[in-house]
Amino acid sequence: MTIAITGGTGFVGQAVLDEALRQGVQVRALTRREQPEREGVTWVRGDLHAETALEELAAGAKAMLHIAGVVNAPDAEGFRAGNIVGTENVVSAARSAGAARFIHVSSLAAREPGLSQYGHSKRLSEEAVQTSGLDWTIVRPPAIYGPRDTEIFELFKSARWGMVPMPPAGRASIIHVTDLARLLLKLSQPLSETSNRIFEPDDGQEGGWTHGELAQAIGEAVGRKVWAPHVPRGLLFSAARLDRLLRGDKAKLTPDRASYMAHPDWTSAPGQQVPADLWQPEIPTKQGLAATAQWYRQQGWL
Repeated sequence: MTIAITGGTGFVGQAVLDEALRQGVQVRALTRREQPEREGVTWVRGDLHAETALEELAAGAKAMLHIAGVVNAPDAEGFRAGNIVGTENVVSAARSAGAARFIHVSSLAAREPGLSQYGHSKRLSEEAVQTSGLDWTIVRPPAIYGPRDTEIFELFKSARWGMVPMPPAGRASIIHVTDLARLLLKLSQPLSETSNRIFEPDDGQEGGWTHGELAQAIGEAVGRKVWAPHVPRGLLFSAARLDRLLRGDKAKLTPDRASYMAHPDWTSAPGQQVPADLWQPEIPTKQGLAATAQWYRQQGWL
């Protein structure tokens, strides 16, 4: 079976390519720039707005796995172009090619579309998939960690110095990128239990983790006891405005992201879990965090 993938050069996408190789699955992957040869992967040059490239990507593929998206943008138009229009274009290519399955990687943020421009764009991207006429499954991952990640990595860097500033008090779920990759490949198969469903997978920790518990677990992973103060909502938004002032369009802590971070509940919903006979997480989070910290050290990141 050949599956087509967008976002194959990103954090989650690379984990999916690793897992596809282990499983002997052939992959056709979209890329905006030249890539080194990789066993089992055929690269297709283009982006989410290149009709010809998307047609080539989808041609003959049994499933389309849409991972690519925009997590941070300077304005609503950036999210619209990357997450809404981009998804519509991939859906159109998959439909024209007669793909048997369409798996869309969304976000828990789609549950709260009024909270941030990002969440709004992800909800609309889901609607584009749900009205596509394809046999679809939507996956809303929680916070994703593992080798190659550059987002949660910032918390590992802070933990090394004994302090991990966290958002206002709340809870969050988490998942290792390899567990997520296994799930996405499993969903590429036509299964009645997964057809036209939305799933919110996680690490199996019931009720997720408090922000403080997660900070302490990351501290353990780097071998440090850490202080994990909660950054008040007002200070979080002030920091976001300062980052925008200093770095402009390259700001990472935007007001939009601050709004997302300040929400108290980003735990996966129990009613949206993947059927246990199809998939279960295999990597205990504390073990996964320790292995991730070791990977960062080996790469010279920590």
